[in-house]
Amino acid sequence: MKIPKSIVLFLLSFVCNISAQEMNSDNQEITEAYNLATNTIKINTRRGILAAGGDYGGEWTRDISVNSWNGVSLIYPAVAEKSLWSVTIGKDTVGHQFWDKIIWVIAAYNHYKITGDLAFLKDAYRCAANTMNQLEEMTFDKEYGLFKGPSFFNDGIAAYPEPIYEQNNFSSFVLDYKNSYKIKCLSTNCLYYGAYDALIQMSRLLNEANTISSTYELKARDLKNNIQKYFYDKDNNKLYYLIDQNGNVSKYQEGTGISFAIMFGILDSDKAHQLISNAEVSKYGITSIYPDFPRYSSEKPGRHNNIVWPVVNGFFAQAAALTRSYDKFSNELNNLTSLALDEDKGNYNFREIYNPYTGKPDGGYQDRGKEDPYYHWESCRLQTWSATAYINMIYYGLAGLRINNNDISFSPFLPSNIHYLELNNIIYRKSRLNIVIKGNGSKIKTFLLNGKKQSQYSIDQSIKGINKIIIEVE
Repeated sequence: MKIPKSIVLFLLSFVCNISAQEMNSDNQEITEAYNLATNTIKINTRRGILAAGGDYGGEWTRDISVNSWNGVSLIYPAVAEKSLWSVTIGKDTVGHQFWDKIIWVIAAYNHYKITGDLAFLKDAYRCAANTMNQLEEMTFDKEYGLFKGPSFFNDGIAAYPEPIYEQNNFSSFVLDYKNSYKIKCLSTNCLYYGAYDALIQMSRLLNEANTISSTYELKARDLKNNIQKYFYDKDNNKLYYLIDQNGNVSKYQEGTGISFAIMFGILDSDKAHQLISNAEVSKYGITSIYPDFPRYSSEKPGRHNNIVWPVVNGFFAQAAALTRSYDKFSNELNNLTSLALDEDKGNYNFREIYNPYTGKPDGGYQDRGKEDPYYHWESCRLQTWSATAYINMIYYGLAGLRINNNDISFSPFLPSNIHYLELNNIIYRKSRLNIVIKGNGSKIKTFLLNGKKQSQYSIDQSIKGINKIIIEVE
């Protein structure tokens, strides 16, 4: 029986994607943690869609977007694409929880940069533009020039101080608290800024009218200025967490908020480096929101408060690498390696949440019904975005991949505990890249493409076939 060409191409693509996971290094623990991360993705791929974890399904827009953005678009592009479309409403608008679903736009743009798929870009741009129009109508606060709603991924009330939290309301879900609709949060507004930038780039790639990109540019500029105006303390070089329903600023450190502000260029490089250097970090990495709210403590850490979520650590590590704060990056990489592998911690399992004092899996405390306002939650198993956070530390941090509209550039860093890193079968558009990085440090000494020395440390989008890149750093 003759097998249809479409099925042959699908199977070849699947085989290539499986092989894209190969990594070797001279650090056994980092190699094992990377292999554990990629295996977690395999396990959690169900009917071609990536689930949020071993104990969760695949319905969350934020999880699918984060995981695609963090590396699944490079490893399993077909899975990433199917997963991204699965959380849309007929490819017309993005679905699920309103406040942070705009992250889908950033992930979709990143997916195009990796695959170069123009058909996907056209559909994704239409869906992204429709969603942004919808959210501007629903959630934009014209008085502040900021978007309303809870903070990125924090759907639990443990992420919010009083008076957003109400003592006589025992629900765990943030939207069951009436004032959560009125707040403005750092991370969420940074994501909107990143989405505007993605829309600018997507519209230009599709040769849309200049007036469209100009409109997005104006909105992005105004939003950036308002983020700086309302969240940034220039005297202390700090970014604060949120503005509550009464207009008061909650002066807490939000891990994803400061990370996104740096990743999307909301602060200039000097301020960004200082912000990363001065960030409060626990023994096992940066926590979600620091310090403890009054109702929580080191004995009872809040589920979304001063506790370690590896998804947050992954973004913080990326911001650290971007600002060349390599001590902070190395700390997050080594901590997450330990949290995933150590017998008294993850024990070869990327868990959802960890205790910042012991490193043990710990779901934290949060209301769950009138019978137990301080319910101790579980830390779920095989959490996908904990695994992809680690993959992103390898790709973005160690290998230094920077995926642009027309090329991949490199800004690698090998810390003192790694002298050799090899990534094989990285699928980029019509090519397969085998990458070797050796030495220590971040200064590129030599850059070879297929044995030829290069003056530019990048790979053009037009490259085809199998290519070997050898980078020596010092």
